[in-house]
Amino acid sequence: MAKAPYHHGALREALLEAAEKLLREEGLSALTLRAIARAAGVSHGAPAHHFEDLSALLSELAAVGFRRLVDQLAAARETRGKVSFPLPKAYLSFAMANRELFALMFREERLDARRPSLLEARAAAIALLSQSLGVKAHGTPAGGPSLKELGAMTAAWSLTHGFTVLAIDGRLAPLLRAAPSGTAAEALLEAALGATALVGRT
Repeated sequence: MAKAPYHHGALREALLEAAEKLLREEGLSALTLRAIARAAGVSHGAPAHHFEDLSALLSELAAVGFRRLVDQLAAARETRGKVSFPLPKAYLSFAMANRELFALMFREERLDARRPSLLEARAAAIALLSQSLGVKAHGTPAGGPSLKELGAMTAAWSLTHGFTVLAIDGRLAPLLRAAPSGTAAEALLEAALGATALVGRT
C-alpha cells in the first residue's frame, strides 16, 4: 500500500515552536533536525520542506527572537519620560525571560548571517536602538551619524549587552549582594548607565 502523502497545515511554525521549546528545556546542544521533527510530531524528513539544514532553521528562530525584541523595545520606547533608560531595561528584561533564545541570537557560528529574514530582523532592532539615541536626528552633513554619535551608541549597547550577558550568567550576584537590600538587576543597570554619562535617558 502506498504511503499517505504528508500533510501539515502549519509545518514551518510547528517546527519553530518545537525548536524553541527544545532550546528552552534542553539547550542548544539538543537541537538537531531529527529531534525537532520528533518534538513537532512529524517525520524526520519533514523539515526539508521549509529548511535546507539546521542552520537555516536556527537562523529563522533567531529572526523570531529579534522580531520579539523589536516589539518589546518599541513598547518600551513609549514610556520615555516616565521611566529611566526604558530601552536598555527592556533589552535586559527580554534576555532574562528568553535566555536560551537570546544566546542563540548571537551565536554566529550556528547561524546563516546571510539569511534575508535574519538580516531584516537584526536591522530592525539596530534601527530602533539607533533612533532611540537620536542618531538620525543629529547626523553629519552627509546625512549619516557622526563618529561621536556612533561612539555613544556603541558604548550604550556594549554596556547594556555586556551587563545582560553577566546577568544571564549569574556573574552579577556579588554586586547585587553588596547593593542595598532588594536591589534588582534592572536597578543596577540603571545605576551603571547613569554613572557612565555616555547616553541620554533612552
